[in-house]
Amino acid sequence: MPEGQEKTARWLRIRGKVQGVGFRWWTERNARELDVNGWVLNAPDGSVEAHFEGKKANVERLIERVRGGPPTAQVKSVDVNEATVVDLAGFEIRH
Repeated sequence: MPEGQEKTARWLRIRGKVQGVGFRWWTERNARELDVNGWVLNAPDGSVEAHFEGKKANVERLIERVRGGPPTAQVKSVDVNEATVVDLAGFEIRH
């Protein structure tokens, strides 16, 4: 498989001003655009959690976009951890 084409998964915790600013909808739109499957949700501590899986290059692109976030957000930090590929279909906002 060519470089960047192998499937990978990452779990993220995004901190900053990331709730109440459309972050989950923005992430869903970008994930669909990049053909990345997974989910995003608001965590009780005010952060956002996400699971991304798909082609390695696409997941990396989405992580880079998340580091900037939508214009209404103020991303302070993004923790990225390896995760297990569970072959999710599509991308969803979880509640």
